[in-house]
Amino acid sequence: MPARARLGGTVVELAVSEGDTVRAGAVIGRILDDKIDFRIAALDAQIGALRSQLANAETELERGRTLLSRGIVSTQRLDELTTAAEVVRNQLAAAEAERQVIVQEAAEGAVLSPADGRVLTVPVTRGAVVLAGETVATIGGGGFFLRLSIPERHASMLTEGATLRIETGHGPAEGRLAKIYPTITSGRVVADVDVPGLDTAFVDARLLVRVPVGERRALVVPVTALVTRSGIDLVMVTTASGTAERAVVVGQRFDHEGEAVAEILTGLQPGMEIVLP
Repeated sequence: MPARARLGGTVVELAVSEGDTVRAGAVIGRILDDKIDFRIAALDAQIGALRSQLANAETELERGRTLLSRGIVSTQRLDELTTAAEVVRNQLAAAEAERQVIVQEAAEGAVLSPADGRVLTVPVTRGAVVLAGETVATIGGGGFFLRLSIPERHASMLTEGATLRIETGHGPAEGRLAKIYPTITSGRVVADVDVPGLDTAFVDARLLVRVPVGERRALVVPVTALVTRSGIDLVMVTTASGTAERAVVVGQRFDHEGEAVAEILTGLQPGMEIVLP
């Protein structure tokens, strides 16, 4: 999320660098346009002159009212004096409003953080000249997600809310598929995974993710049920006459619902009762 300059000028203050944590609305930089001070000074002089003119016009108007009461001047002359005072009064109000606009423009030299988050990039330096709308810093906010880029042939197997297994630097973790983006770019589908406790020290770090892109039926047993003797894998099963060991051919080993299991290619039949050692 970019934090942009609201006016053009020179960067006179830069309060953040890459990796800093900021809050929404915090001042992360300041931009100064020297011409604003000159414009304010010119308006101050104009306002001072108009105030003097207004004071003189009001004095003339008061004198005209006195002379009218004595019958020395006409009502038309008094109307002219009233109009002249009102014109100067409106000119003064317009100049003061214009000054407030410029003062507000100067206040917009403060660059504010658009959201809570971490500073990802700061493409400008102190003393640089920027234009209005130019990015001063990029803020990573709205939470951290693990972004996936998956070949489009697996798109139909992805469902929002699915649980994914993730290998992190601190061990395995689970995440929830929070968002699947509909646009396919360069033959790949983009999705976001919400991982509780995800390490946010580095952005764009790569992690190993197990994505459910297909399914098949398999005969599996707990890894603890396997016993190896002389290079042969054995499983203890219950038979009509008691228990017996069966030689099996073991395939892939993986985690299923948090338990380590092994696929049995041959040697067992569905429904057999396994005896754990």
